Amino acid sequence: PDPAGPGHLVKARYTPLQATVLGADEQDSPHHEILRDADSLSGMPVIIADLHSALPPILAALHAARPSTRVVYVMPDGAALPSWFSMSIGQLKDAGALAATITAGQAFGGDLEAVTVHTGLLAARLVLNADVVVLAQGPGNLGTGTKWGFSGVSAGEAVNAASVLGGRPVGSLRVSEGDKRERHIGVSHHSLTAYGRVALATADIPVPELGGAFGARVAAEAAPLGDRHRLVPVPVDGLLDTLRAAEKDWGVRLSTMGRRLDEDLPYFLAAAAAGRHTAALLG
Repeated sequence: PDPAGPGHLVKARYTPLQATVLGADEQDSPHHEILRDADSLSGMPVIIADLHSALPPILAALHAARPSTRVVYVMPDGAALPSWFSMSIGQLKDAGALAATITAGQAFGGDLEAVTVHTGLLAARLVLNADVVVLAQGPGNLGTGTKWGFSGVSAGEAVNAASVLGGRPVGSLRVSEGDKRERHIGVSHHSLTAYGRVALATADIPVPELGGAFGARVAAEAAPLGDRHRLVPVPVDGLLDTLRAAEKDWGVRLSTMGRRLDEDLPYFLAAAAAGRHTAALLG
């Protein structure tokens, strides 16, 4: 049967679970007039990450440097479609670390719905008054062990979207020392492909100064990205304490692929470095 409620955005469409929602950008929305001809993010930083687990460490470092920053999370449809599947979103909102969520494309359940990542970014800036957007897929990243068969290619596409709208893309590197898969040790091939091949626009790429042989490896593997992007070395001193405090104070669990903070510290430091760098941009 045709839906009786407002809106005509059909999400999870052509499935038995499809739902009709009111999109921020559609004609019946109270925000339509704001978004109808909107075309600029006015330099707003857009932090882009491969995995959903990067969201808490990014916010921890960002708020440690600039506690009053208003952050909106834009969730595309590369992984989980319902935003409710994420425990982190609710915990971060309850803690005041995250102002709102916008679900774009086929993803649904955010505070606002959007047809595309582009209108999701514009709504974050112009409707929700975001100072910063974090854009990363929801829980459930898909990879196949092939060069191009992973859902995180959308990170490169997000760089292009943020840039064409006049935002400031910041590409968070996916780094690991604890992953058992060689393709993700050091700088993950997901980041190298998404930022090195898919992204056609220039982004800031914060490179965490991890020190030692592993830190040198990360810097060397990230170096080719400098052909297109601005590589920004970011100190990580004090970030471990910041991350532990966020876990305690916000009640959020720092975990990636089942590995906790102490089991893969470089992963969380690399994400936090993107938050620290973005705080410096705001300053």
